Amino acid sequence: MRVRTFTLNTKKEIISKITREVLTLFKVEVVGRDGEADFAQLSVVNHRLPVEGTPHEGAKVCMETTLLLFGRDGDCKRFIRREWGKEDELERAAVNRTIKLNLYRIFCEELGYSPAPWGILHGVRPTKIVHRWISYGMTESAIVQRLMTDFACSEEKARLITPMAFRQLPFLNTSDEKTISIYVGIPFCLTRCLYCSFPANVLPGKKKLAEFMAVLKKDIEGAKAAVQAHGLKVQNIYVGGGTPTALPDDEFRMMLGWVCDAFYHDGLVEFTVEAGRPDSITPGKITAMRDWKVTRVSVNPQTMQQRTLNIIGRQHTPEAVVDMYHALREAGIPHINMDLILGLPGETAADVEDTLSKVTALQPDDITLHALALKRGSRLKLIMEERHVDLPGAEETRRMADVAMAYMDRFGYEPYYLYRQGYMAGDLENIGCCHKGAEGMYNIQIMEEHQTIIGIGGAATSKVVDFKNKRMKSSFNAKDLVTYLRDIDGYIEKRRVLIDEACRA
Repeated sequence: MRVRTFTLNTKKEIISKITREVLTLFKVEVVGRDGEADFAQLSVVNHRLPVEGTPHEGAKVCMETTLLLFGRDGDCKRFIRREWGKEDELERAAVNRTIKLNLYRIFCEELGYSPAPWGILHGVRPTKIVHRWISYGMTESAIVQRLMTDFACSEEKARLITPMAFRQLPFLNTSDEKTISIYVGIPFCLTRCLYCSFPANVLPGKKKLAEFMAVLKKDIEGAKAAVQAHGLKVQNIYVGGGTPTALPDDEFRMMLGWVCDAFYHDGLVEFTVEAGRPDSITPGKITAMRDWKVTRVSVNPQTMQQRTLNIIGRQHTPEAVVDMYHALREAGIPHINMDLILGLPGETAADVEDTLSKVTALQPDDITLHALALKRGSRLKLIMEERHVDLPGAEETRRMADVAMAYMDRFGYEPYYLYRQGYMAGDLENIGCCHKGAEGMYNIQIMEEHQTIIGIGGAATSKVVDFKNKRMKSSFNAKDLVTYLRDIDGYIEKRRVLIDEACRA
């Protein structure tokens, strides 16, 4: 739908945000007064109504939403929906949810748009809602039904995340107020993939790299001091990026040594390194990971289709992925993860099936299926135009997901964590699946935000949980490398203050 102008009867930022989420979901485009449009104006009007005398016992909120479509000839179509909040909802949350649900239902039930798989669940961590309802004592079947009615979530997705949340409980229960994880960000790659919007830099020269290593060591020591000051116990270490294995062999080994000296102990549950691309792996790095007791390594082919690898700028072959995998297995790395992307340019469901057949034949412990998320930081849109390559449509991308999940089921991989991003192909999700007993503890902890994660390195984020006040605060290291190197003392201090406040609350 293309409209010349759009109006909303409030200036509240949150109402504007959730309204535009629904408009974006249904691809409503505001083209301006001179643009070619289907309608002259779309207006959304929300009113709060009294709840007294309604059949919705315990409801604190009732919101009525009116959508007005003004034709170019002056005619007006009016659509109205009304929804009540639930007794256990915070008033503010109930207002936001009911407005969003009203608008969503108007588009689906009145304007004929196809329902979205996730309905109005647009947050990054949809399982957090399920965990809250579990804490209220709700059963699995009741949660599934509520996801479908309160959030217009499809039954398929509701039955995906609800048992997943219950499966996560034993892992989440391994953590307490003193238990944390460590994230180390190495913001370098050998080349930048065309779809990438992560804050990564091409590996710099020796002088700049030496400067980064000195600052990283200082950052690690600052985090170590904070951990020791409060008697915190490190459960997991995750070295990500970027591509940590983009570092030269000596710097890579040195970095792992610093991390281990600061945080490793015999009770550590998990030590993960994102190795990513085969062109970044050497025998020396594999030996370093084995020597420093790394327990999980990620090998991320994204696809096993050579023509797609060429398009997206990956400097390796499918055969190199296989060689890398076997080299890590022979080195005795206990767990190997593999990441794939659904919705890459020029691919079809048949390509995904071929990729999954090759990946599952290797029997990795953990496979994460990512739906392509094209963001503003990505160069892929421009390249696609230059090379006349199209992205798969939403329906084809969903067929890819169906194919991939069928392989997960066939080869015994169970979904164990999930998150969503904006602009995801097919309105899908990123979902991690693994063999029983191979669950990534760090993945569960960071996605459910039950645990403090201390971030170290370029573009890293620290998320500090204040258990007594039931809130979480974050501090961010700069995405820009020059700024991170220049202002490291400030980032260490901000992180220390957050940890001190949470531990002394």
